[in-house]
Amino acid sequence: MMSSLVRRLLRLPALLATCAAAVAMAPAMAQQWEPTRKVELVVPSGPGAALDAAAREMFNQLEKRKLVTQPLVVSNRSGGAGAVALQTLEQHAGDAHWLSIFTTGMLNARAIGSVSTTYEGMTPLVVMLEEAVVVAVRADSPIRNAADLVARLTTDPEALSIGVATAIGNHIHAGIAKPLQVGGVNIAKLRVVPFKSSAESMTALLGGHLDVVAASTPNVIANMQAGRIRVIAVATGERLKGALSSVPTWTEQGVPAVYASVQGVLGPKGMTREQVRFWEQAFRQVIESSEWQEFVAKQNWRPVFMGSAEMAKYMETEYAATKKLITELKLDTSAAK
Repeated sequence: MMSSLVRRLLRLPALLATCAAAVAMAPAMAQQWEPTRKVELVVPSGPGAALDAAAREMFNQLEKRKLVTQPLVVSNRSGGAGAVALQTLEQHAGDAHWLSIFTTGMLNARAIGSVSTTYEGMTPLVVMLEEAVVVAVRADSPIRNAADLVARLTTDPEALSIGVATAIGNHIHAGIAKPLQVGGVNIAKLRVVPFKSSAESMTALLGGHLDVVAASTPNVIANMQAGRIRVIAVATGERLKGALSSVPTWTEQGVPAVYASVQGVLGPKGMTREQVRFWEQAFRQVIESSEWQEFVAKQNWRPVFMGSAEMAKYMETEYAATKKLITELKLDTSAAK
């Protein structure tokens, strides 16, 4: 009869193979995190705004492509230059079921030092698109192009009222201030008026209460096509396509300045590598879809994808440039570096 020791020795290779297979499977299993309950995407703007539209389309594509099988909810929490939305993430550290839209304006808010809660320490996930800032005047304005605007403001920086949404020093403000600075205007003396939304600033422009408006592209197309306003410059390196293809860049008009803001997604502090990987892969599939490409093109935005690591580098580099511009605008209220 075979001894028990011999039998155990004969079973040893099979046992070792089983253990090896289990060890090999462990990393793969660890990478399979996915949402197990409702996912909430916090938007730092009101319903119907451009940020809100982009957020809802992101979740629509995630749901349509079954990239997330749990319920997806978009909640609007505007205020504090994005700080209110970020405070929500702050309350859910390590919970990848909570996400927030990221905007370049959050860099500006941190640079100004006007908010207590910033994106620092949050988890960068993805950048999804780049948006352009355009400058518009009424159709009957004597300001017909960028050269006219620069000439008027170089002579007297306070001569014209400039509307922006939604805060002094944000990315919309920066989108007109940077080209004007390159053009030789004393941007610290500009007469800039903040509005709660670009819809409100456009109404003020049409009503004769403003001379100039800086805004993102979705907010000017209808009024331009109706002949009520003239869009005189765009801060991108190349002309936009579609409805705004006739609008010259600042560079084309002798002011070599380029500025663009981005929209993306942040997670709370303390997310695991597997959670980050899940959202990176899910949103990458969204941006590669034809529906997302068509949606972005319709808004005159540009699809741009950055994963977590690349987004973190972008935020660091762009913050340094933003800090410099905010200082030159004399808006810095903190000693933050």
